[in-house]
Amino acid sequence: MKLTKEVVEKISSIKGEPKWMLDFRLRSLDAFLKSNNPNFGPKLDIDYDNITYYKERENNLTDNWNNISCDVRNIFDDLGVISAEAKYLDGMGAQYDSEVIYHNMNEELKKKNVIFMDTDSALREYPELFKKYFNTLVKYNENKFTALNGAVWSGGTFIYIPPNTELDRPLQSYFRINSKNMGQFERTLIIVDDKEGCTAPTYTEDSLHAAVVEIFVGKNSKCRYSTVQNWSTDVYNLVTKRASVEENGLMEWIDGNVGSKTNMKYPACILKGDYARGTCISVAAAGEGQIQDSGAKMIHLGKYTKSNIISKSIASGGGNATYRGTVKITKNAIGSKASVKCDTLILDDKSKSDTIPTNIVNNNSSFMEHEATVSKISEDKLFYLMSRGLDEDKAKELIIMGFISAFREELPTEYAVELNRLLAINIGDK
Repeated sequence: MKLTKEVVEKISSIKGEPKWMLDFRLRSLDAFLKSNNPNFGPKLDIDYDNITYYKERENNLTDNWNNISCDVRNIFDDLGVISAEAKYLDGMGAQYDSEVIYHNMNEELKKKNVIFMDTDSALREYPELFKKYFNTLVKYNENKFTALNGAVWSGGTFIYIPPNTELDRPLQSYFRINSKNMGQFERTLIIVDDKEGCTAPTYTEDSLHAAVVEIFVGKNSKCRYSTVQNWSTDVYNLVTKRASVEENGLMEWIDGNVGSKTNMKYPACILKGDYARGTCISVAAAGEGQIQDSGAKMIHLGKYTKSNIISKSIASGGGNATYRGTVKITKNAIGSKASVKCDTLILDDKSKSDTIPTNIVNNNSSFMEHEATVSKISEDKLFYLMSRGLDEDKAKELIIMGFISAFREELPTEYAVELNRLLAINIGDK
């Protein structure tokens, strides 16, 4: 489907959007058509005329799984999404291709005035709050894919946490691409107000996932955003994630990348307020035919800010796992500290990994450290584990799980179990 003004106008019309959103989409379309692919990272061979940019859902949005068609419900049930909601979560959203089909939040959070809904509904029901934050942290014209998202965005998650409110259990959104040549362009907007103190079936054609995530962390507040991405190996995953952190706030990105054909994702923290903190702990596993080009960005603006990046990369079967990151401590961010630690495990002679850091310190009172290591599986460790009765595949799997322990420890239990399973399938037999 060729992306034209008529396509964008149709999407906006189907959704019944206000004129300002249609105008925003059209400006984004113009920026997309005038932009080139990024001039860094892996080569992107995307046929934009062969992407399906929008697909209407068959039924209305519901908060009851029984109202969803059996074939679709069974997919989510097989993936453990439905059981996870009951056991571990305070709320769940599920997007299928272009639209959110299921969304639910428990009554206790409603009593706390927490807002958790799909982004399209938030535009209709909370227009002033939505417009206050939308497109303020990630501008539509930053690059080709933020512009594409701005033109055709659909679905996603909107969360607003009122002042002095704590959530005991996570809120989770699940995104699935189920149609060949499908593009998914959700928009996520999270606001944590001031406080005291993914899978897809495989097709031979390529699909495209170009999402935008904007997070606002208020004074003394904390937000943790955990992701385990397991798109099929025909999906280009090109995502822009950014958080703004006010005084004494904390933003934590816990970011897992196992799937996709080509992944370009660099979660960012803009540490605006004094004593603001940002952390990104990530793992990227690249198998046969995969390029994982991932990392993080930390921009220090406030005084005495702190950032910490821990990146674990695993390359096997000829895959390419690259860390690409930026840390910048500005002139006024006196007394700030930044730490970057990149470790790579290469499982064979045909895989590769690169570390491409950009580290800038613009004052004399701040401290920046960067450490990078590359290694292979130790023959001594392998021999020791096999001498204790493990076969070679299980011994390698155990070593790999130990290598990413810093990441796994930060995940919710159900995510950690899923990550173990995915890594065992994708690289455990290499």
